[in-house]
Amino acid sequence: EGSAANAPAATAAAASSAGGSADGAAGVCGWELVSECGHQNHILALYVETRGDFIVVGDLMKSISLLVYKPEEGTIEDLAFDFNTNWMTAVQILDDDTFLGGENSFNLFTVKRNSDCATDEDRQRLDVVGQYHLGEFVNKFRQGSLVMQLPDSEASSLQTLIFGTVNGVIGIIASLPQQKYETMMKLQKALNEVVKGVGGFSHDAWRSFYNERKTEKAINFVDGDLVETFLDLKKEQMDQIAHIVEVDCEDLCKQVEELARLH
Repeated sequence: EGSAANAPAATAAAASSAGGSADGAAGVCGWELVSECGHQNHILALYVETRGDFIVVGDLMKSISLLVYKPEEGTIEDLAFDFNTNWMTAVQILDDDTFLGGENSFNLFTVKRNSDCATDEDRQRLDVVGQYHLGEFVNKFRQGSLVMQLPDSEASSLQTLIFGTVNGVIGIIASLPQQKYETMMKLQKALNEVVKGVGGFSHDAWRSFYNERKTEKAINFVDGDLVETFLDLKKEQMDQIAHIVEVDCEDLCKQVEELARLH
């Protein structure tokens, strides 16, 4: 399934031609797309997503950039850039100021616009606010859910994205409220302390954002696969972890089950 986006930079103009014949044959109508404006500050613009007049572009090498279409002036102008070098494989808009990207070293990252900053230099920069090594080559994000959410479910209020990879993997990314995020991060840390990984491999090292230029610790992402293993532990281990997290074990089970129902 290819990338799809609205096209604010193009307008449609109608053109028609009519041909007659002795028996009154119907005329033929056609449509022509007329170029209104363009933007050329990219190496190769591979992915485009839009929200209103805002345009998010994923470039072959120049990461994510934010543009704006100005219909009154008939122009597309630069707003902000991520100045890191990332070879993009997919982009998506999370909200008006936050954008999600996938890149070719199997990492995910989020950038945020500095719309309230005082200087033009700061406003033109997209700051990295989240990064995570997924271990899969994501080639598509799509707004939506894999399951029907019950109205009375806490998870029904969460914004979710579906992602697809070149290996056929389908997964979910959910935006968590700050309090729930902090609880899940404590749970993730406690699981790493109590349950040792196969072969003694470090979970933190595996999920660190890394490519040929840098390796940095994962931030502002929770590993849903790891968190859900809490439900498979023995009762003694669950109690131990709940004590570390400082949340009642039954309540912690309920929170993890709610997240598990997202898929």
